[in-house]
Amino acid sequence: MNRQIRILPSLAALALLLTVPGASSQSAPKPDPRAEIARRLDVKLEEIQPSPIPGLYEVRSGTDVGYISMDGRFYVDGDIFDMKTRDNLTETARQQGRLDLLAKVPDADSIVFAPQGPVRHTLTVFTDIDCQYCRRMHEEMAELNRLGIRVRYLMFPRSGPDTDSWHKAEAVWCSADRRDALTRAKKGEVIKAPDCKSLVAEQYALGHELGIRGTPAIITDKGEYVDHYMPAAQLSEYLSKPAVAVASD
Repeated sequence: MNRQIRILPSLAALALLLTVPGASSQSAPKPDPRAEIARRLDVKLEEIQPSPIPGLYEVRSGTDVGYISMDGRFYVDGDIFDMKTRDNLTETARQQGRLDLLAKVPDADSIVFAPQGPVRHTLTVFTDIDCQYCRRMHEEMAELNRLGIRVRYLMFPRSGPDTDSWHKAEAVWCSADRRDALTRAKKGEVIKAPDCKSLVAEQYALGHELGIRGTPAIITDKGEYVDHYMPAAQLSEYLSKPAVAVASD
């Protein structure tokens, strides 16, 4: 796994800091080890909490999740499972991380297709104009909406910046009617729009932060990551089931 790459370089320094002997008194309050962990790993204090395993703290930054001992000496790079319930506790933390990141994206910064009636579920979908299965999913938008599924599209041109797919995404984003432009673009029409300050680059970066590897990439309202196309009926059935914390790799 490579999710902890950003966290690991600080561990040696943290271990040295926490193991250096210093003056102490029996009456002095014990410092909260989370404060030093947060400072050294450059994460927020609220992103550190005791793990289910005594003596280990869970450290979460976005979707990066790892575990560190109180003295900073040991680091656990891997998923923790509760063998009583068979739940993947680490994936549960990642799901919350995805929700926290996506909560920062307002609807105005996405392209929304919403049902006329009640909304049962909201999906955030990273899409590519030229992706075959993205187009197939979009062809089922009316059925998805009929089933009460609301879709928030974010752009993720897989070929990267300054490519044909990237320029198509920017043309859609700069269109006066983004919903109509996206639908026409996915049908193969050439979209022309004036230059504007698009959010394609920001959404592409967010996709990488979330660990998106392909499209369509679906993040459910429970924080689950579905990395493939599902027909509308199958997707609706999946969303109706309780969240299952399984490994995302």
